[in-house]
Amino acid sequence: MSDLVHRPVPPETLFDTSKYFVPAPEVWHWVCDQIISEQGQLYNPDHAHLEHAQIGFLWAAVDNSRKGRKVLGMAEELQFRCGKWQKARQEMQMHEWFGDILPDFVITLDARYCDSCADADFCALVEHELYHCAQQRDPFGAPKFSRTTGRPMFELKGHDVEEFVGVVRRYGAISPDGKLQELVEAANSKPEVSRANISAACGTCQMKLAS
Repeated sequence: MSDLVHRPVPPETLFDTSKYFVPAPEVWHWVCDQIISEQGQLYNPDHAHLEHAQIGFLWAAVDNSRKGRKVLGMAEELQFRCGKWQKARQEMQMHEWFGDILPDFVITLDARYCDSCADADFCALVEHELYHCAQQRDPFGAPKFSRTTGRPMFELKGHDVEEFVGVVRRYGAISPDGKLQELVEAANSKPEVSRANISAACGTCQMKLAS
């Protein structure tokens, strides 16, 4: 994949300073060029709705774990607390990181992991977080757009499939919406990019499980 992807890497100075988080606009540019663009070598039409989104990426140099499982990435919808000082403080931080245009989502990546993992693992981690960045749908399943700006309306999305291994072992890949069977078929087919091992790496998923 070395010819396919010249992936961004965290700055070396990040590990030698007291700054635990630094903005990573190069990751968003790489995502736009390689994954969202139809000319990208990793193009994925599933993320087409993000063409008009703003996503702020952060490198994190501080470890994160939840319930004994290491978190390697986390996608969050940008929301501010209601208190005036809290909201102003958070807005100031976002502007310092991302400039005048506030992002729709913030994706934080474990810098140490991303500095040393394989290309396929990095790509899988980034795409995993992108899949959480979804466009809202109306009751009929059509994508929703803002009436004032015309931009897509976004929301965080959970996994397509959430099931226990024991249930699948005992009863097979059955689910009301058929998504579990789709997952089994995808797992048994040849990967479109490459195999990657990032199980239990997403903080967004673990937050949803905890809620």
